[in-house]
Amino acid sequence: MRWEKGRRSTNIEDRRRTGGGRRMSLPVGRRGGFSLGSLVVALVLMYFLGINPLALLTGEGPVDVQAPTQPQSRDYSPGSGRPVPAGSPTDELADFVAVVLGDTEDVWHEIFADAGRRYDEPTLVLFRGVVQSACGFAQSATGPFYCPADRKVYIDLSFYDELRRRFGAPGDFAQAYVIAHEVGHHVQTLLGISDEVMSARRRVNEADGNRLSVMQELQADCFAGVWANNAQKARNVLEQGDVEEGLNAAAAIGDDRIQRKTQGHVVPDAFTHGSSEQRVRWFRRGLMEGRISACDTFSAESL
Repeated sequence: MRWEKGRRSTNIEDRRRTGGGRRMSLPVGRRGGFSLGSLVVALVLMYFLGINPLALLTGEGPVDVQAPTQPQSRDYSPGSGRPVPAGSPTDELADFVAVVLGDTEDVWHEIFADAGRRYDEPTLVLFRGVVQSACGFAQSATGPFYCPADRKVYIDLSFYDELRRRFGAPGDFAQAYVIAHEVGHHVQTLLGISDEVMSARRRVNEADGNRLSVMQELQADCFAGVWANNAQKARNVLEQGDVEEGLNAAAAIGDDRIQRKTQGHVVPDAFTHGSSEQRVRWFRRGLMEGRISACDTFSAESL
């Protein structure tokens, strides 16, 4: 992926030096391990701490689209000769994340403007180990997430090691897909989709609620593809093999593959993000079409 000359977003909150917030001791197999078992433990602890774990999965809070900020053309990359904004991360992986976030900002500003709307940029929080958000406490084992209550994306960069080693999904474009997916949830919040899903889930049983969650997650995958399509047209960011990296990452974190790894069998009714095949299909659809209208998972005859 051609990212080194890209614009760096300044909407980065680096909490890694502070550890991200109050620490919780959770019984996980390895530090930073991404497993269904550790997620269940984390959710149980959240329950007893009075935290609503559903806030990590669906949108809560008002949709308030603000006036857009003007895209910045300044290059803050190491060696550029320009001053690095205070608090900006200087390590290479965090620098890469800032570029990808900046590129999503540019793409979604343009898409929203073409639709006569305004795009309000999210903040991306880098943390290590555990973090406190407006949606409650979260551990790195739960993976990257978006909190609609504070409109921030949270990621422990050690997740990328897990993505490469445990899930067999290496590559910088695979890493970019993860960020673009979480930003896709922010787009859903701005469009009011997250609120509608949350409201609908309160009225249905668990199985139907899980299906709504799958639709929401697959749409975020499709929105990630929409970003990649438009970024490629505007800035030619993709290199040979990048698309395969992204599709491989989407497949690697499908519910069926994770369930098979962690419990040895697959329970489709328990899916909350979609199967590997579904995640690949919707990411590819956004990548090919490049339009929000192509991502209506809620009206699709088949997911």
